[in-house]
Amino acid sequence: MTADAKATCHCGSVEIKLTLPNGIENAERCSCSICSRKFSAFVGVHLDDLEVLTGKSSLKEYTFHTHSSKHYFCSNCGIHTHHRSRMSPTRYVVNLSCIEGVKIEDYADAPYFNGRDHPKDAE
Repeated sequence: MTADAKATCHCGSVEIKLTLPNGIENAERCSCSICSRKFSAFVGVHLDDLEVLTGKSSLKEYTFHTHSSKHYFCSNCGIHTHHRSRMSPTRYVVNLSCIEGVKIEDYADAPYFNGRDHPKDAE
């Protein structure tokens, strides 16, 4: 059964609809320079499973290093909502802390992806 979820930034300007076919699964963290500073857990979704419902004009894009991963944050409250995955370009990675009903402490043991030594850096 497919489950829909809603994700928002802190101020509510950005609202995102997520389709999570199997609920939240394979949550992880990343050790790259930006993710380690955010210190949040993430879940991946296919590009078609994320729709920005409101606040598209409030979203700002940030890129760095190879500029292949597009990080989106609310220009009003500064919260990172999601980014386009560098490792899997057909996926978005969503900040679990933005998904309604999620208790981030339930994901304290999410495993780390070694983004500090990203496999795409060798290409």
